[in-house]
Amino acid sequence: MKLVRYGARGAEKPGLIDAAGALRDLSAHVPDIAGAVLADLGALQAIDPASLPLVAGNPRLGACVGGIGKFICIGLNYADHAAESGMAVPPEPVIFAKYTSAVCGPNDPILIPRGSEKTDWEVELAFVIGKPGKYIAEADAMDHVAGYFICNDVSERAFQTERAGQWSKGKSSDNFGPIGPWLVTADEAGDPGALPMWLTVNGQTMQNGSTATMVYKVPFLVSYLSQFFTLHPGDVISTGTPPGVGMGMKPPRYLKAGDVVELGIEGLGSQRQVCEADR
Repeated sequence: MKLVRYGARGAEKPGLIDAAGALRDLSAHVPDIAGAVLADLGALQAIDPASLPLVAGNPRLGACVGGIGKFICIGLNYADHAAESGMAVPPEPVIFAKYTSAVCGPNDPILIPRGSEKTDWEVELAFVIGKPGKYIAEADAMDHVAGYFICNDVSERAFQTERAGQWSKGKSSDNFGPIGPWLVTADEAGDPGALPMWLTVNGQTMQNGSTATMVYKVPFLVSYLSQFFTLHPGDVISTGTPPGVGMGMKPPRYLKAGDVVELGIEGLGSQRQVCEADR
């Protein structure tokens, strides 16, 4: 299934994309694509999409997961991206938080923060937990994944690395967490360890990689994270980015108002964001 949330920001409705690509309304069956709904996707899979009302027009798509509990990101998870960042591949996954106030729809604008000169892009595979767990064995990890989607881990590099403190303040500005367009359930997403991914800025290809070069794969990450805290339905994990970010260019290149960022992952759709100065 391809699950979506559509409508005005803060008032999104749950929906489903049918086999013909049409948007259908799920609100008579579930309140949101969130929490307990993600823990029982079998109930949604039993619904005949043709029985659902068609949604007219072309409504805004919101973040494909609602009510996110934890938004966990993995840093330096591609060896070639670590190299372009001038950093070694870490002996264990680098974990940081992206605060949930950063979450937005896949085509909402990127808001460049006041004082920012180094706002950057990162196409990433993200997934959401469906089955709760703690101390999960790697062999059982995939049973806990509800589905996959695209995340643009927008980052302000000066805030992230040139000022004191942790990475999160460079990762969590408003609209720095576009996710979607769809949540593709695990049974339809293909092999999460072999998905081509790309990103362009103003039509120029910047990132052209594959999840095949991830250092720490999805099953390991689920197991690893669960050793430190319980994973709950609706927790989002974004798994890192391949090379081609602005910080790694010579000279570095960063986003400015008016730039258009487009990105996609095979089978998971695409995003498009126009950059605006945050007021």
